[in-house]
Amino acid sequence: MKRIVIIGSGGAGKSTMARKLGQALNREVTHLDALFWKPNWVVVPRQEQMIVQNELVKREDWIIDGNYGGTLDIRLNAADTIIFLDFPRLLCLYRAVKRSIRYRNKTRPDMGPGCKEKIDLPFLKWIWEYPNTRRPEIMSKLQQLSGEKKVVILKSPGEAKRFLNSLGKNKE
Repeated sequence: MKRIVIIGSGGAGKSTMARKLGQALNREVTHLDALFWKPNWVVVPRQEQMIVQNELVKREDWIIDGNYGGTLDIRLNAADTIIFLDFPRLLCLYRAVKRSIRYRNKTRPDMGPGCKEKIDLPFLKWIWEYPNTRRPEIMSKLQQLSGEKKVVILKSPGEAKRFLNSLGKNKE
């Protein structure tokens, strides 16, 4: 596991997983949200996202968290390990709301500067619809890549915790 992608619904815990994985493996973590959201929630154009990601994946080892479906293939093709947090939508919604309360009027550590935490109906709708709109395409891509890459699909926080704990045992 040298080049790791972490994907999943909003509220699944991608950034937390990336941070913990980075600590466990002593690896640098890149949060795409921190790179691609400018102050006041202005998104970086896709062309620039592609340039940045093409440079990021040239490094020898990395952990990158974030979805960005329009540029996902760049990361998936360069990765040797893909972690998909395939958590239930109600859990993801709960976590997104909880996060918005925790960071109210503040910027999260994994977010771009000047992007104060917010929650709105389109984001909640995206999380709710994720299992029906995004998940099938992701599962198809993961199935195609499973022969050449390590694909880890975690269905619950408990599975995620056991996965992280197993890394400490495997380092010996």
